[in-house]
Amino acid sequence: MAIWEIVASRRPQVIKRLVRWPGNLAIVILDTLAVRLFFPLAAVGAAIYAFEHGWGLLNLVSMPAWGAVILAIIALDLAIYFQHRIFHAVPWLWRLHRMHHADLEFDVTTGLRFHPLEIVLSMAIKMAVVVLIGAPALAVVAFEVLLNATSLFNHGNVRLPQKVDRWLRLFLVTPDMHRVHHSAIQRETDSNFGFSVPWWDRLFGTYRAQPEKGHLGMTIGIEDFRTEHDLRLAQMLVQPFRHTARRPAHTGQHHDTGTV
Repeated sequence: MAIWEIVASRRPQVIKRLVRWPGNLAIVILDTLAVRLFFPLAAVGAAIYAFEHGWGLLNLVSMPAWGAVILAIIALDLAIYFQHRIFHAVPWLWRLHRMHHADLEFDVTTGLRFHPLEIVLSMAIKMAVVVLIGAPALAVVAFEVLLNATSLFNHGNVRLPQKVDRWLRLFLVTPDMHRVHHSAIQRETDSNFGFSVPWWDRLFGTYRAQPEKGHLGMTIGIEDFRTEHDLRLAQMLVQPFRHTARRPAHTGQHHDTGTV
């Protein structure tokens, strides 16, 4: 994705990679260490444990193994969609999640930029969902690969032909679709929550086709954190505890704007 961004970038980047990437990549190391510390076996371990004890919906019904894998992947993706919406709606959860949105550029490393506390909490939620639905271990592994691969793809600062983007976003979240979610305009930030597939946004009324100011004219990030100083690792880590203007409440459903 990084090579693709160099060869065919969608937006020119004002803030250079040497300024942003050290913090974004360092946070990945801390996230990995945090998950390994708190959840040594993580979601796959939870799936194996649930299977051995017969816990979860899919462990209580008889169906082909391939059917259970497909249903589990769909259920996990839907759970991540609603988790993402909740992290935007609940103030203290937004404080954790906003570090992801505070990146002042949008590229492949933005897809890796999550606060360690959010990563730990997200893993706890994911493990609970895995046990609740009785997801097979194979489904969990496949979903983790899918989630991480699509996150890197849809955060890419890459250019796709409009026809290809229109076709792809029928079954996959494209970079242009997800970039809207990183707009500094709140009604656009509170749209396009899906990471893997676009169906949940379309089904639940949170789909927005295009940014109001266009992909080249839109502002990426959050109004409260707009300096290069905010991109440093130390500032990223303390960001959830920094006071900012209160996020205004948003009411009503999101409506599709622009063309696909």
